[in-house]
Amino acid sequence: MRITYIHQYFKTPAMSGGTRSYEFARRLVERGHEVHVITGEPDGARPRVSTEAGIVVHWLPVPYDNAMSYPRRIRAFLGFVARAAVVAGRLRHDLVLATSTPLTVAIPGAYAALRRRVPMVLEVRDVWPELPIAVGALRSPVSRWAAFRLEAWAYHRAAHVIALSPGMAASIRRRFADVPVTVVPNSSDRELFAGADGAGEALRRATPWLGDRPLVLYAGTLGMANGVDYLVRMAGHLAGTDPDVRVVILGDGRMRDDLRGLAVELGVLDRNLFLLGPVSKAEVVAFFGACDLAASVFVNLPELGNNSPNKVFDAFAAGRPVVVNNGGWIADLVAESGAGLVLPPDDPAGAAAAVSAFVRDPAAGPAARTAARALARDRFDRDLLFQDFVRVLTEVAGTSRARAGRTAASSSRIHISRAS
Repeated sequence: MRITYIHQYFKTPAMSGGTRSYEFARRLVERGHEVHVITGEPDGARPRVSTEAGIVVHWLPVPYDNAMSYPRRIRAFLGFVARAAVVAGRLRHDLVLATSTPLTVAIPGAYAALRRRVPMVLEVRDVWPELPIAVGALRSPVSRWAAFRLEAWAYHRAAHVIALSPGMAASIRRRFADVPVTVVPNSSDRELFAGADGAGEALRRATPWLGDRPLVLYAGTLGMANGVDYLVRMAGHLAGTDPDVRVVILGDGRMRDDLRGLAVELGVLDRNLFLLGPVSKAEVVAFFGACDLAASVFVNLPELGNNSPNKVFDAFAAGRPVVVNNGGWIADLVAESGAGLVLPPDDPAGAAAAVSAFVRDPAAGPAARTAARALARDRFDRDLLFQDFVRVLTEVAGTSRARAGRTAASSSRIHISRAS
């Protein structure tokens, strides 16, 4: 197949961020498909094209930063829509795959699919627009009305929807019963994290403030919805009860300066809490390999329980326990499997006590690591989930070709009949 893959935040392993689209596109190329990715390049001066592991990537200069205000982000989304539609409209393809966030990627996706009369598969990474409404990104009645209209339009233009969690799929099925949905969650790249143990040991030896001390790692976006101040406050309590436990926050985002200010106020910055910058996907392996717990935290909103955070599956791939502070399917998974801890929301003091007890328990860590590795191997292996992903694309394209063939045959019979 010739596939046009639209993802505004496409990342390669040399960049900071999730690489799901890269890894799936790379595997599509290895299977003989031709893949063109259309993405944004926040720091780009002009459009450019590169080839990454056989993937043809069209980089569009669209300014974007997590630190932007919500109105500026919306303008960035619309700017990408316009540029991506032009590029996608020029490409020849058998299938269009558009992946959110934001859901506005469905607009150039649907346009490109209609122009070439091919199907579009829509991948949904957030419950949208419930989530932007819950976090306050869409406040006016007009913006909410427009968001719900876009959602309905996008789902009905898609031949199939891929959801990244059971909760996302349930939300779509409940409101759009006629839309076919398949769950393909984020996945664990066991190949990438195969050397995590050795890399983690090397990082510990090279980092004097870490050494052999327990480490809680947060590696991800520092946005408003992430609620990473929970970990800073937890570090404040640990400073008085178990000061040797290190908390590392690795990443960037809108709340970075606020987090630094809070850490200074609580007296934990560079004492037992370390706020580091983002690193590439390849470099983050060592941090996961060094940690005793990998944290995935959010503000206490029910809508966030349906998320499928990359950091959780990276931790599983590295064989590291996960600690979460919000309900939802990941919390249920961690609790049922024994692959980590579920912390009380809005209670950093309780979190500090639970984390300290876990890292000081000689049996808890090894048992949770075993459970995490089992999840990565048996349920979330990237190659395993790619089979589900590519099956959806193949079936959608095959159905489209069969329908086109029947239409052509019917048209031929009509012409023969008229000629007779």
